[in-house]
Amino acid sequence: MSVLPAFAPIWAITGLGYLLSRFSVLGDRADQVLTRFAFTVAMPAVVFSTLISTSLSALVNPGLIAFVAGTAAVGVTAAAGSRWVFRRKRGERVVTGMAACYTNAGNLGIPVALQVLGGSSFIVSVLLIQSLCMMPLMLGLLESDVPRGESSRVRALLMLPVRNPVIAASLLGVLVGTTGLQLPDLLMQPIHTLGNAGVATALLALGMSLNPGKTEVPGEPRRGELTMVVLLKVIAQPLVALGVGLLLGLPQPAMLAAVLCSALPTAQNIFIATSQYAIDSRFTRDAVLITTLLSMATLSVVAALLS
Repeated sequence: MSVLPAFAPIWAITGLGYLLSRFSVLGDRADQVLTRFAFTVAMPAVVFSTLISTSLSALVNPGLIAFVAGTAAVGVTAAAGSRWVFRRKRGERVVTGMAACYTNAGNLGIPVALQVLGGSSFIVSVLLIQSLCMMPLMLGLLESDVPRGESSRVRALLMLPVRNPVIAASLLGVLVGTTGLQLPDLLMQPIHTLGNAGVATALLALGMSLNPGKTEVPGEPRRGELTMVVLLKVIAQPLVALGVGLLLGLPQPAMLAAVLCSALPTAQNIFIATSQYAIDSRFTRDAVLITTLLSMATLSVVAALLS
């Protein structure tokens, strides 16, 4: 029960997004505008704010080894299944892999960590890994799958840190954080304000996508592949983290942190990214919603057994 209050704002804002779309409060194209705003403005603000205030020394944590092992194993397994079993294209395989392993460490992970772990240091380290490594990797692979000539593709990839606001914010955040540069409050306050709006905007866009009568969400159901992703995310990822933690002999606090963070559901960032690149947003939307619903049970079980 200790993790359930963290889900309340997620379902409330997602439901509000559905109602706004259902009754056309914001217009017919509001979901597209909110998705673009989240990807180009709000998400970069969240990433930058996180990275400038997090030292790379936070990555020196034995529990992170178990978390990364579970993340990598599940992501690779999902991508391989998408290719060899479901015969998907490269961009779709990337999305499947990330949907199975990219955890909601921000708006859900932080309140869960505060309530169960008593602090946010471990989940901030997870955010650092995802913002610095996983998200740029996913966006780079998606960009490489956009139809272009070979020279145009190479040029597009080289210019990706400049053209993609999330990657640009990641690089700038690491640069400012490692150099210890103190930015003036006059500059940081608007960035923090935009970052605070990022989670709500992404959840509103997610809720709007649930209204098929007003919002066109591209993609097919892909029920078999969706089932694979949900099982990998909700069950396999925390189990792999638990197994690696037992092999490493992790102490109880590190074990709980690694398994609990691995059991978090798929982040809505994956839905926003796939919407931006027009790669089967329906699939990622369903993955976010189903894993978020099921994780209420799995997170409670993990907290009860390992606390």
